[in-house]
Amino acid sequence: MQDFDTNLRDAISRGLTPGPRLFVATKVLASTGSFEPRTENYLGGHCLPAGADAVDGVEPCRQAVRRRIAAGADVVKFFADYRRRIMRSPPAQQHPYIPSVLCPPKEPNPDYMVFSQEEMDMIVAEAGLARAPVSAHCCTLEGALAAIRAGVNTLEHVYFATDEMFREMMKKGVVLVPTLAIAERLHAARFGEILGQVKRAHGMGVRIACGGDTGTFPHGENVRELELMVQAGIPVADVLEACTVGGWEACGGDMSGRRFGWFEEGLQADIVGLDGDPERDLGALRRVDFVMKDAVVWKMDSEPHGMI
Repeated sequence: MQDFDTNLRDAISRGLTPGPRLFVATKVLASTGSFEPRTENYLGGHCLPAGADAVDGVEPCRQAVRRRIAAGADVVKFFADYRRRIMRSPPAQQHPYIPSVLCPPKEPNPDYMVFSQEEMDMIVAEAGLARAPVSAHCCTLEGALAAIRAGVNTLEHVYFATDEMFREMMKKGVVLVPTLAIAERLHAARFGEILGQVKRAHGMGVRIACGGDTGTFPHGENVRELELMVQAGIPVADVLEACTVGGWEACGGDMSGRRFGWFEEGLQADIVGLDGDPERDLGALRRVDFVMKDAVVWKMDSEPHGMI
C-alpha cells in the first residue's frame, strides 16, 4: 500500500466513498534488512516494493518520523524486533524458502532487535512533537521492554510476556494489543499459554485494546479477536469496551483529534447494534444488525443502507 492508506482515509473523510474511520500509519519504520519482502539472504527479495521506511541511526530516525508525518500518518509505527536472517542452518525444505514460523527447523528465522534503545527513544520523542501516538510491533520480550522504556502508546503481539513487563506497561500507561487471531494460527503449539498471558494482563490491570492484525488472517473475520479474548477469560463487557473505548485509546486518545467509543455529548455519533445479547449468546457478535457512523446510518435491519 505504501502511503496510499492516507489517500483512502481522505477520500472517505471527504465523502467520495463510503468506508470506516481510518487512522493510518503509512509505511512502518524498520532498520535496513529487517522488515523486507524477501525470501533469501539478500536485499531485494522478489523485487517487491519495500515494506518499510528503512532507517538506521538516531538522527535518521528523527527524519523518518518527520517523513511519516509529512506523508499523512496519524500513528507512527515501528518494528522493535523482526526476522533479520532468512536462514542460519541447512534448509529443511525446498527452494524457495517459505518465511513462516510454521516452517522447520524449530526456529528457521528467529526475531531479533532491529533498533537500539536510543533509536526507539528518538522515534517516540519526535512523534511526540507532532502529537502522534506510537505503536510498536514486538514479538520478543527484549523488544517489548525497550519499546516500553521509550514510551510507546501501544504494544502489538508480545507473545512472550512476563509480569515484570505488565508492571512496566502499567507504570507507563502502555496499551496491549494482543492480536490473538493471528497467534491462533501461527503459534498454535503454545496458544493456550498466550491466552493465559492475556488473561493475566487483564487481571493485573493492563489496558487492553482489541486489534487482530487483520490481513494476516482473512478480512471480514475481525470479530475472531473478540471471541478469543472471551475465550481467554476476559468478561464480554470488558472485551466490548476494549474494542470501543480501547480502540480510541489505541489511536492516541485525544491525540487522534476526535472522541469516539462511548456515548457522551460532543462525541462522534457511532452505534453498532447486534442481533442478540453477546453476554448470553457469543454468536451475536457476528450478527451485526445496525451500523451508524458520524450520525449516518450505513446498515439497517442487517441490510446495507445508503450504499451506491
